[in-house]
Amino acid sequence: MQKAGEEDKEKGASMNKQQDVVESELPHTLPLSRRSFIQTSATVTAALLASRHTALAAAAVPPLRVGLIGCGGRGTGAASDCANSAPNVEIVALGDAFKDRVDSCRQNLKALGDKNKVTDERCFAGFDAYQKVINSGVDLVLLATPPGFRPIHIRAAVEAGKHVFAEKPVAVDPTGVRSVIASAEMAARKNLGFVAGTQYRHHNGYIETIKRVHAGAIGDIVAAQCYYNTGGLWMNPRQPGQSDMEWQCRNWYYFTWLSGDHIVEQHIHNLDVINWALGAHPVKALGTGGRQVRTDPTYGNIYDHFTVEYEYPNGARVMSMCRQQDGTATRVEDRLVGTKGTSDAKSSIRGQNSWRFEGAANNPYVQEHADLIASIRAGKPLNEGIQIAHSTLTAIMGRMSAYTGKEVTWEQALNSKLDLVPKKFDMAASLPVEPVAVPGKTPLI
Repeated sequence: MQKAGEEDKEKGASMNKQQDVVESELPHTLPLSRRSFIQTSATVTAALLASRHTALAAAAVPPLRVGLIGCGGRGTGAASDCANSAPNVEIVALGDAFKDRVDSCRQNLKALGDKNKVTDERCFAGFDAYQKVINSGVDLVLLATPPGFRPIHIRAAVEAGKHVFAEKPVAVDPTGVRSVIASAEMAARKNLGFVAGTQYRHHNGYIETIKRVHAGAIGDIVAAQCYYNTGGLWMNPRQPGQSDMEWQCRNWYYFTWLSGDHIVEQHIHNLDVINWALGAHPVKALGTGGRQVRTDPTYGNIYDHFTVEYEYPNGARVMSMCRQQDGTATRVEDRLVGTKGTSDAKSSIRGQNSWRFEGAANNPYVQEHADLIASIRAGKPLNEGIQIAHSTLTAIMGRMSAYTGKEVTWEQALNSKLDLVPKKFDMAASLPVEPVAVPGKTPLI
């Protein structure tokens, strides 16, 4: 499938940024003194011993066989990041609804060298490709199809006893969220890993900052703001001969049943940070939004801007804003307001306990996989299923409020019967596009 939002351009690009192997340069000054010779020999010996130790350690770890479901730019990037995150990780199977996506992904993954173990027999296309990847002898599945498919794929993987890395968001409607919560609980019972693609949770700057926020560095959080305002994204015009289903799947970002709208697909990153900082999910939301720029039917039925006010259990109000409109100001950031100061949640605190993160930033797109794999090999798999389900629902309830013009409570959203995903997947199927939501007319289900 195609690449997701602006932030996923970074993720997709990370597949081309293989970790460089830097060789130590030995002194070349001649002639060597006895002291230089001894120092050089010691350096070489230490390097050889370290190399041997690393090789032995890697050999002692059994291979982790990984299957990718969803072979677009984001999936290809995730597979590369996963393979490079730890020793003895092999990409062995690929699956996507479209064969051309599988072929393109397989070609790109050749850059992994020996970590690429994909064979012709383990390349699958079609709506049932996810089942074939899961059943191909893998230990871990990477789920990177459009979000509308995510609850189905998560459940199938967990039922089959596979560890899961699922890109965000994990659902597009409350029905899907409830399914993911059930799958997360099942994963816990089976001692399976379940990590989500909310990579800020694995970014060392965010981790250190939020740790200080939780320790009281800015006092009690009384308000916050979060933004994901960008320009427009890719769009795939309908091609002659494409069925409704094929066109919508290839142009998936612009249909609510596939993407959840951009407040869910993209802005979830910021909303997840707010939930993390506050240690809670919101109790209600009041939102507005619409489509002013992307009005052509080619852009499906999603909005191009949202503004939502969320209220949290402690009374804190959070102003959330996201926009995808060309020629507009870009702002992608978060701001926490406390009784003793403020924080950007990423690297700094201002106020009574001013502080700035001074360390070298890690690559969270790789780290999220490294953390999952380390936890699996330690026998204590990470399970982020509930937290990503809650962050997904946070975004969905904001969309529900904006679409209907109604205030939406957490309980209303969680118990909503809204189910956007078709019951049957057939590439030749007729699938009329649902009308664009109109506040005051679109019902709250």
